[in-house]
Amino acid sequence: MSKLTDLLRQVERNDPQLAADLEREYKALSSRRAFGLNFERHYPESTEIPGRTVRKGEKVRVLPPRGSRAAGDKTLWVVQDIERVDGGRVAHLVEHGAETPATQIANVDDLVVVSVFRDFIYPGLVSTGKVERGGDKPFHTVINGENYHALKTLTYTHEGKIDAIYIDPPYNTGAKDWKYNNDYVEGDDLYRHSKWLAFMERRLLLAKQLLNPKQSILIVTIDEKEYLRLGLLLEQVFDEADIQMVTSAINPKGSPRSDAFSRVEEYLYFVSIGTAAPARVTQDMLSSKAEPEKRVEWVGLRRRGSGWQREARPFLFYPIYVEPSTARIVDAGEPLPLGVSRETVPDREGLQTIWPLNSNGQESRWQMSPQSLMGLVKDGFVRTSVQKRGGFTLDYLSSGQRQQIKDGIMKVVGRDPNGAVIVEHPGVRLQVAKTVWNMPSHDATTFGSRLLSNMMPDRRFPFPKSLYAIEDALRFYVKDKPEAVVLDFFAGSGTAAHAVMRLNRQDNGRRQCISVTNNEVGAEEQKGLRNQGLRPGDPEWEQWGICDYITKPRLEAAVTGNTPQGDSIKGDYKFIDEFPISEGLQENVEFFALTYETRTKVKHHLAFRQIAPLLWLRAGARGECIKDIPEAGWALTKAYGVLVDLDVSTAFVEAVKAASNIGMVYIVTNDTRRSQSVAQRLPAGVEVVRLYESYLQNFQIRNGG
Repeated sequence: MSKLTDLLRQVERNDPQLAADLEREYKALSSRRAFGLNFERHYPESTEIPGRTVRKGEKVRVLPPRGSRAAGDKTLWVVQDIERVDGGRVAHLVEHGAETPATQIANVDDLVVVSVFRDFIYPGLVSTGKVERGGDKPFHTVINGENYHALKTLTYTHEGKIDAIYIDPPYNTGAKDWKYNNDYVEGDDLYRHSKWLAFMERRLLLAKQLLNPKQSILIVTIDEKEYLRLGLLLEQVFDEADIQMVTSAINPKGSPRSDAFSRVEEYLYFVSIGTAAPARVTQDMLSSKAEPEKRVEWVGLRRRGSGWQREARPFLFYPIYVEPSTARIVDAGEPLPLGVSRETVPDREGLQTIWPLNSNGQESRWQMSPQSLMGLVKDGFVRTSVQKRGGFTLDYLSSGQRQQIKDGIMKVVGRDPNGAVIVEHPGVRLQVAKTVWNMPSHDATTFGSRLLSNMMPDRRFPFPKSLYAIEDALRFYVKDKPEAVVLDFFAGSGTAAHAVMRLNRQDNGRRQCISVTNNEVGAEEQKGLRNQGLRPGDPEWEQWGICDYITKPRLEAAVTGNTPQGDSIKGDYKFIDEFPISEGLQENVEFFALTYETRTKVKHHLAFRQIAPLLWLRAGARGECIKDIPEAGWALTKAYGVLVDLDVSTAFVEAVKAASNIGMVYIVTNDTRRSQSVAQRLPAGVEVVRLYESYLQNFQIRNGG
């Protein structure tokens, strides 16, 4: 209806009487009540894309002069032509969609491209950095871009493959917390709720395409402003799913509301797709005092309590030799008498020597003799984990824990890559969680804001979620999926990705999280930047955006254990597993910016470098990405291969057969017959994708408002 209102205003210019008649009928229709959730779709939603190249045919807006804080001209223009004038570039513009369009000329530097969501897009990704500490684990990915466009991009790489989506969308409080068509939606906007629903519906429809239809979960958090409308919207979009709402106390001190009760809670909708159901857990989530948890306890091999010094037990000071690539303990050396420097003990070729040194470099001691240690290593009762600076932390199962294994109380269910046993504690009583959660670990102030402040002392982010609240919510559905793919397309500070990393550490999982966020600068910060003559797209502006200033450095800090300034992060992780945050996490993360390519450029094989990360993502985001067109005509990584020259297809096919773990192959050709011929010679189970037909077809079909 809001679109009809706009059209009526246009009709009124030429025929006031016709406009009046139409408006009378419109009011009669709009007064009728429809059954269910009724809202305007507000077509077309659009967004400004600072930094996108202005090309002929693009829709654009003219930016206000530098230094101006005015809203600027909202007229939508189409670039008819671009020419060089006096060393610069000027664009000839024509008004978009007008019956008698106006024209004007503007400097290209004063234009910003506008993407209307019903238009076709041909997306790509450009890497903006990465951090690697996870060995051969899949990469977590962060995409800086408009989340609707990013979701459309993921329909090419992950349709039906997402196991869990966790989102914390804008709560539509009336504050400047979200934008529609590049304008903040104010509290007095008559269409505020309708715009929010239209905004959410478009993204939820794409999310539905991405979720695994056989078994997956969508988790959406919300507060009292929109929870009723959100519930109805979820019922309409996911009409075959099971939906349940949970109430969670996240602010024990309470958040004051004018002339109302002080709020301590928010809500979580769990939308269960297919056979998805919450796992039973040891905590019912409501009881203020949890049942004592029986769990496997690994003890540090280096002595940390009283008598930790080398002098206290000299015969327990000896070197341990670890094979670096596998992190396996190979041998233990002889104890070193007091007075003999460890520097006199030579390293062994190909091995890393580990001495019992504390964090200050002081000589400590091990908890057991070399002979006892190697006996436990043989049985798998000693495990190694890589430290952030390349060393190793050594832990072992105490005699009490080993006795429980012998007695059958605890069960060995496998071995980790380093040879250590993986143990479960069947004695724990599992129970169904309740729909009201009252967990101290979900306090957003202590374990959201303060935790983030410890990780990035010089930066602030409004209302981050408790790390452990998201961790708990996801655990119900990915606990038994060690290779689950999780998506968060309102990533904010990156808490969901951080939570997935924590879950991996707890069970040696290989889960990966795809995080999507834009690089929006806060409303207050924008004022100061505009006063400096800056505009969106300027590097000095973009450096303060949420992705570059918060999300990216937060996840780098989580992995490395260091603040953005390079200092060790203070404090410990709590609850399920407690260890210093400064140890970091053994994970890989790569950061990308969403790009917008042209169909012609893609079709003529001129955008391979931008499309390449999508191929890597679709193949599982494992190992190296084939970033450039292979000079040899083909290339392979650990997970996938690319063939660009069919004349060398025989060598390519033989290489795929000889390799292991190749699950996907991309063939760049317009020749369907030859492509099929290559596919028939490849091993069974290898998925073959023809470029760029599959890519172009996806973004033609998937288009929509």
